[in-house]
Amino acid sequence: MTSRGGVAELPPSVKTWLDRALADGNFSGYQRLEEALRQRGYGISKSAIHRYGQKLERRLAAIRASTEAAKLLADASPDDQDVRSEALTALIQSELFETIINLQEASEEDLPSADRVKLLSGAAKNIATLTRSSVGLKRFQAEVKAEMAKAASALVDKAERAATKAGERGLSSERLAQLRRDIAGMA
Repeated sequence: MTSRGGVAELPPSVKTWLDRALADGNFSGYQRLEEALRQRGYGISKSAIHRYGQKLERRLAAIRASTEAAKLLADASPDDQDVRSEALTALIQSELFETIINLQEASEEDLPSADRVKLLSGAAKNIATLTRSSVGLKRFQAEVKAEMAKAASALVDKAERAATKAGERGLSSERLAQLRRDIAGMA
């Protein structure tokens, strides 16, 4: 039997199995999991498995809560044009900009040049990813806006035809004019 360190040192496949076993077992049965790991060649105490399980359970609970909050937010406030992502991107861009300014203003004592270059390099990669995301989002928003304009135009055409037919059947000129103004206001 191979004795190894903590859960973090488990091979990915064994760790995945442990994660699943913890979730399926409702984060209990640590003695059984310790034995199952021992049979697989890993000597990890039930206390270590318990500590790991508690962290995993908290992470899963946080993900569930975030997912539920996102669903509630989406239900309460539909965001077809993904305006929330645009706002989030703008917020992150502002934070990155401020961080870069702080890096530039840091003295050599506060932050050695090598560390500064490393941090700026990491920031540049994140900015590139963020920029690609922003471009994709703007493209998506333009597509949605064009589709909405096309649908509104088709609706106006259809409504105008219906209003014209209604006018031919005795609809008053004032009511017909009001319908046209209402339809134009929808576009």
